[in-house]
Amino acid sequence: MPRRSSGSPPEKPDLINIRFVEVTRATRVDFEGFFEQPGAPKYCWCMAWRNLSSREHVDNDEKKRAMMALVEAGTPVGILAQADGKTVGWCSVAPRQTYRKLSRHQDDSETGIWSIVCLYVPRALRGGGLAGALLDAAIDHAFAKGAGTIEAYPVDKASPSYSFMGFRDMFLARGFRETGMAGSRRHVMRLER
Repeated sequence: MPRRSSGSPPEKPDLINIRFVEVTRATRVDFEGFFEQPGAPKYCWCMAWRNLSSREHVDNDEKKRAMMALVEAGTPVGILAQADGKTVGWCSVAPRQTYRKLSRHQDDSETGIWSIVCLYVPRALRGGGLAGALLDAAIDHAFAKGAGTIEAYPVDKASPSYSFMGFRDMFLARGFRETGMAGSRRHVMRLER
């Protein structure tokens, strides 16, 4: 079999061999390495929906420092998908109170709600079911950690923005029900157990 050049896209992982791990101090290096790969979302470090002292003119290094401070403090931030010793996906799933306000209709007196705000799979690995497997793992993770309700904010496939929040159909297929809108594109959807 010919060897692939370093510029070749990676092979799509076998979903049976995927494992999902929580981002913690122990897995921080995997999280950092994944976000620092070419094409990864190191421009945001998944801080778009988290609290920052200032949202304007925050450089990538400051976003990374803020995310790493959350990890070091033991704050839940999300899960990683791993295959063959490599990190191949990310989902931001955490208690809703660890994010800034996600919808203008949000009732902050509600408790036990976890939010899914980002799903990231590298372009070369898309289309093989990894995003769906990552979403399933995020749901299992949130309920295992005590969530009573999981809230998500996906968009329709035709949306010109926010696709990193997932697509509405993925969530409908897993039993989420729509409860409203957050802005003009993001659907507020919930799953309860």
